[in-house]
Amino acid sequence: MTSPTYWQFAKKYLTIKDPIIAEIIISYPRDILLNYHNPFYTLTRAIVGQQISVKAADAIWQRLENLLKIVEPEYYLKIDSEDLRQIGLSRQKISYIANIAQAFSDKTLTPDKWDEMEDEAIAKQLMNIKGIGKWTAEMFLIFHLHRPNILPLSDLGLLNAINRYYGVDKTLSKADILELSKIWEPYCTVATWYLWRSLDPVPVQY
Repeated sequence: MTSPTYWQFAKKYLTIKDPIIAEIIISYPRDILLNYHNPFYTLTRAIVGQQISVKAADAIWQRLENLLKIVEPEYYLKIDSEDLRQIGLSRQKISYIANIAQAFSDKTLTPDKWDEMEDEAIAKQLMNIKGIGKWTAEMFLIFHLHRPNILPLSDLGLLNAINRYYGVDKTLSKADILELSKIWEPYCTVATWYLWRSLDPVPVQY
């Protein structure tokens, strides 16, 4: 596992730019965004985590890892769907993950080209697969590709954190948040990660 090359510089940058983020960074001096260098792992874990709590997602993920042994597309496609149901995956999520596994198998997804592609182009490629929406694509850009300036405004955890720290007397609109986020650029990914970290008992990881 590795962390983004820009992480330490981004921490210093955000500490200067935003005193609220600075306090959060100080509170978690040893925690960091990590990369498992397995795109199927990241996408599958993001699907597992959709619309459920971090704790519930972690429990299901642990059971899935135990079932698969190796988290790779070819191993997932060999597992019986009923076994996947038994560990807590919904039929819909089972289907979505199968779509992703098949997309890697038939080269619909092109990992060898991602380093040369813009964020939006990668997100578009991912969202062509049934089951991958904007949120999942954004999680992939953050956790697997370590793109530095991702602000996932479809993420409820991020919105909750922003309103907790910055919404003093009102719920912030999307326009308010976009204006606020200008002080985090070009490291919105790092600001997002620390805002998540401030809400959860363990670091968010996909």
